Amino acid sequence: MCESLRRPRAALTLALALLLPLAACRSTPPAPPVLDLPVAGASADQSLVRWWQHFDDPTLDALIEEALTNNLDLRTAMVRVDLARAHVLLAQSSLFPSLNLAVEPSRGRSTLAGWQPLPSGFNPVHNDYLVALRAAYEIDLWGRAGKSTDAARQDLLASAYARETVRVAVGAETARAYFGLLAADAERTLQRETLQAREQTLALQQRLQQSGVIGDFDLQRAQAERAAVLANLAAAERAVGQYETALAAIVGRSPREVYEARIARDASPARLLAVPEIPADLPSDLLERRPDVRQAAAQLAAADLRIDAARAQYFPSLTLTASYGSESAALSKLFSAPALIWGVGASLLQPLIGLKAIDANVQAETARREAALLNYTQSVQSAFRETRDALIAHRQTRTTLAAQSERRRQLKSALELAELRYRAGYSGYLEVLDAQRQLLQAQSQEILTARDRRFALIELFKALGGGWENGQLAAVKE
Repeated sequence: MCESLRRPRAALTLALALLLPLAACRSTPPAPPVLDLPVAGASADQSLVRWWQHFDDPTLDALIEEALTNNLDLRTAMVRVDLARAHVLLAQSSLFPSLNLAVEPSRGRSTLAGWQPLPSGFNPVHNDYLVALRAAYEIDLWGRAGKSTDAARQDLLASAYARETVRVAVGAETARAYFGLLAADAERTLQRETLQAREQTLALQQRLQQSGVIGDFDLQRAQAERAAVLANLAAAERAVGQYETALAAIVGRSPREVYEARIARDASPARLLAVPEIPADLPSDLLERRPDVRQAAAQLAAADLRIDAARAQYFPSLTLTASYGSESAALSKLFSAPALIWGVGASLLQPLIGLKAIDANVQAETARREAALLNYTQSVQSAFRETRDALIAHRQTRTTLAAQSERRRQLKSALELAELRYRAGYSGYLEVLDAQRQLLQAQSQEILTARDRRFALIELFKALGGGWENGQLAAVKE
């Protein structure tokens, strides 16, 4: 290859090599503002990533794993992450030179009415063939492209944190629905056992009434007690069906499976009443654990970067261009040495008219930044409020459950004593019915309190940012 061909090609290669390092520059995202935070203690010595395993329930573990795989809200959030990743790639494209291959065959006619006479026999119709490489690069002098790209990266992080927020919510909602179902199961079992006892009592009262031992009043009271239990049983059956349907929908099962919901589980009341104990305190790294807070911080960083990118539009833009190729009127001579063409150039553009549009864009991005700041502050406030409320509920439900369990034990002893007094003839059957009614109420309340105790634990794990781990975002941060 001749020296005249090497020089322009080498110049083009050198230009591209110098431009690529400029494209790799990245700015550091701004840090979120410092807020007035409460004094936090040490983090709870418990794993928060898979917090549901503390309940030691294989059925719950399987349901949450199914939900984290199939839940539609979570799958939608994953799609949004893919969309944000594509936006990052689109923004990155402006950081690199563009290189295009141009192939331009053409055929045209020249004018015969020119200022210079054409030779006799000149053919005004001619062909033109061009093959060339064309490179262009806008040097990011003021950081507009870099800031826009970094803002897109922060949007990607925000969407990833939003996905993890959905993951946390899905795990919590699955557990709530499952424990609500266990409570409904326990209530249904209690009402069925009570109904069996009421029917036996009613049969006995009917025999006593027919024998003249008791009057119509006692019989009607027994019938009324049975009817009340039937109503409670119907309500429990309805709750079981509703919780099964809700749980099937949360875990992402098909419409048919939701409609025909059948959730296999251990329906024994002992499963519900066995509530784990966990030490909990306000963790010092709460803002690092909560994905919703991290999402708000990423959105704020993106807003800051976009303000800088918008302001950079006030300044001139510098674009470098280079081309190398061949052009000939004859296709057979297109790749010969005389057909060689090359060129390098630069353009500097300074906005003069249209500055109002730039002003409006800067004002819009500034307003979005203020909204992002308020959203971040609100997210932090909500995080500490939810955590404090969850800690209070965690302590109070523990005390309430212990009191309800003690009340149920005492009323059970009272019923046994009332039955002994009735058999000995020291009291009427109304005393037994009253003791039975109070015990049933206490047993039902204990079930609800145990459910609420589990709900409080779920909310505590959720408030502390449990259900996700930062390692899941490693690929996103690259």
